Amino acid sequence: MAEQSPITPRAKDFPEWYQDVIRAADLAEPAHVIKGAMVIKPNGYAIWEKIQRELDTRFKATGHRNAYFPLFIPESFLKKEAEHVEGFSPELAVVTIGGGKELEERYVVRPTSETIIGHFFAKWIQTHRDLPMLINQWANVVRWEMRTRMFLRTSEFLWQEGHTAHATHEESLKETLQMLDVYADFAENVMAMPVVKGRKTLNEKFAGAVMSYCIEGMMQNGWALQAGTSHDLGQNFGKAFDVKFQTVEGKSEYVWQTSWGVSTRLIGGLIMTHSDDAGLICPPKLATYHVVIVPIFKNDAERAATTEVARRLAADLKAKDLTVVVDDRDERPGAKYFEWERKGACARIEIGPKDLEKNSFAFKRRDLEKKEFVPMSGGVAHVLAQMDAMQGDLLRRARAFRDAGTKRQDTWDGLKAQMEGPGGFGSAHWCGDGKCEAQVKEETKVTIRCIPLDNPQEAGACVRCGRPSQERVLFARSY
Repeated sequence: MAEQSPITPRAKDFPEWYQDVIRAADLAEPAHVIKGAMVIKPNGYAIWEKIQRELDTRFKATGHRNAYFPLFIPESFLKKEAEHVEGFSPELAVVTIGGGKELEERYVVRPTSETIIGHFFAKWIQTHRDLPMLINQWANVVRWEMRTRMFLRTSEFLWQEGHTAHATHEESLKETLQMLDVYADFAENVMAMPVVKGRKTLNEKFAGAVMSYCIEGMMQNGWALQAGTSHDLGQNFGKAFDVKFQTVEGKSEYVWQTSWGVSTRLIGGLIMTHSDDAGLICPPKLATYHVVIVPIFKNDAERAATTEVARRLAADLKAKDLTVVVDDRDERPGAKYFEWERKGACARIEIGPKDLEKNSFAFKRRDLEKKEFVPMSGGVAHVLAQMDAMQGDLLRRARAFRDAGTKRQDTWDGLKAQMEGPGGFGSAHWCGDGKCEAQVKEETKVTIRCIPLDNPQEAGACVRCGRPSQERVLFARSY
């Protein structure tokens, strides 16, 4: 077994710790030959596959169907919606030559698909009977990021993007908020990552949307992560691409559209929410490895005996849909424990000669320090119960951290001190002026992450300028 590099402690250098956890867990590596890109390795892709399955089931349960649209988008399409093209222009990758010849029209490599899907919606939608149209696409996108970080910001990444068309704004807004709820439920009940649901300010909304909504999580360094977005597009793209339908009354009207998406940055959020200085911690519902069984032996006879029992136990656990590895390599047990901790296996089982005599095994959960001894007769039930307990414990721990890191701030000095110190969410009043918001960002690199949807109406004064305010917003540094 090759010697492994140490993981930088979180308290010493959080960004370095994050990169070290990805490397130690063998999740991904930079694709150095392609600027800003990454290779998602099998351990990391297994997590993405589980994310896909969980979300895809939820999407289909709400009536959405999967489709696929071209990777290349005519540049003229983006120019049809002025705010949209302006918002994405700095990040575009453009194809100018194809088949050895200069193209008559340049193609943009997909940064998002509102425009190409709008084009086809115009062909597919004729009357109110064609609505609602509920489409989802699993795809890759390209955005030429200046500063990249694996899973969080890369020049190419994987995602899903939902696109829907409706007859009324009431219906499209209901869809927008429904999908935000789907994302929040997934984040909390599958990722064990608590989030705040909110709407974006106009400065922070998606280019071309009427209003954007988001879920925001708090990472262990106190920074915010936008984990998913759902956009009310109004009729902006309907008008840009002439997507009309005939109403029941026989009138011609533009459709009301939505778009919504999450990406492989969820894996980055998972890492930064749960992991520790020993490596990856992954909630069982998304873990690549649930249980690693390590037979303990000193000679061939002990190896045969412990490995046989280990394989029988593994078969019983696999029958309960757990991913199980029997690590019977000829290597020191301590080195195996070290490796599987880094890779985020949810639990470790040790079976040695003395355990065989007692008809039991040693069990240790990845997120707990204690080791316990479990009778073999009730072993499968115990492991299953501990998987459920770990899922819940991780959510409770993350929620307690988030709640402790959310502070009410009523003064500018107080907000700045929090952001310059421990970070977290600063709940403070804001006047609603975009110029005031921009000034805060320029002075502190802090942004308004969202205006929480469950905000109580509360009269106050803007934390920056002192003008009247009717509700608090969440300020934070963010990825």
